[in-house]
Amino acid sequence: MSSKKRAGAGDDGLAGSGRTPAGPGEARPTGGPLVAALNTTRRFIDRVLAVTCVAIFAALVIVVAWQVISRQVLQSPASWTEESARYVFVILALLGSALVFSERGHIAVELLVNKFPVPAQRIVALAVEGSIIFFAGYVMIYGGFAVAANAWTQNISTMPVSVGQVYLILPVAGALITFFALCHIVGMFAGTEKLVPEIDENNQGI
Repeated sequence: MSSKKRAGAGDDGLAGSGRTPAGPGEARPTGGPLVAALNTTRRFIDRVLAVTCVAIFAALVIVVAWQVISRQVLQSPASWTEESARYVFVILALLGSALVFSERGHIAVELLVNKFPVPAQRIVALAVEGSIIFFAGYVMIYGGFAVAANAWTQNISTMPVSVGQVYLILPVAGALITFFALCHIVGMFAGTEKLVPEIDENNQGI
């Protein structure tokens, strides 16, 4: 099993990014202008997603804290907090999963794949990313738009938005995941991304 971590200062963004570092005396692959443009765009989206997730998490903490205070201290439960917390958590989970996918931080079982020759690893990596693109495109983008349209007029009594508007987070997250998957595919074939995510020994379950 593997789990990625964000690159630390001084490692030039290679640690935890899934990119292949250059060996001693070996030129670091750049992948050309296309890969550079994709990586620049991905880093910008990552920063925006990280800030957004932190802000949403802070809002979730505030909502849940007020729910507890209003119920246990003021003895007058705020009716809007439970529903708001539920929808905010869903939004946070979807955007957070997109951010983790960008860093190739989701669980991966690479025990068998590591034993394959490089061409076979490339085929498996392409099949995995292709499956992710299909799921994100068909289920999250296409299905998300369909669900949002179906529930667009379904109002949430305690919030100033409709259920359909909240469901728009599905195609948004799907589009982000699709973009990140395409970045991984281009990077793997350009030599700037590892075919198999690295194992983070400091993040292993006990």
